[in-house]
Amino acid sequence: MIAYVMVGTNDLESAVKFYDRLMPKMNMVRVETDKDFAAYAPKSKPENIEFYVTKPFDGNRANSGNGTMIALAVETSQIVDDCHKAGIDAGGKDEGAPGFRPAHGEIYYAYVRDLDGNKLCFVHEKEF
Repeated sequence: MIAYVMVGTNDLESAVKFYDRLMPKMNMVRVETDKDFAAYAPKSKPENIEFYVTKPFDGNRANSGNGTMIALAVETSQIVDDCHKAGIDAGGKDEGAPGFRPAHGEIYYAYVRDLDGNKLCFVHEKEF
């Protein structure tokens, strides 16, 4: 259903530094950079861009949505831990330490906000 994800930024240079530290933990690499955006794709399929960080097209300030979150599925709980740590180490804000959430059974989560306040969830389900 989802073709790609796009998050806004007011400081592309800083956002690229943040995502360049985070994306490799999920086997994603930056495949394109321009004055207004950076694009990331799976290392194994660099032609399939899945994630963009961009300055808003309309020229207004980027802002995060209240109640908006992007959940990124990963293959192991260790990758959840690694993504959370990379996000914090890159200057992001901790929004929930890695671990199981009692209300959601065997699903392992961690939450981080990027430098512009976009909320990211890293999630591993045993069935995944």
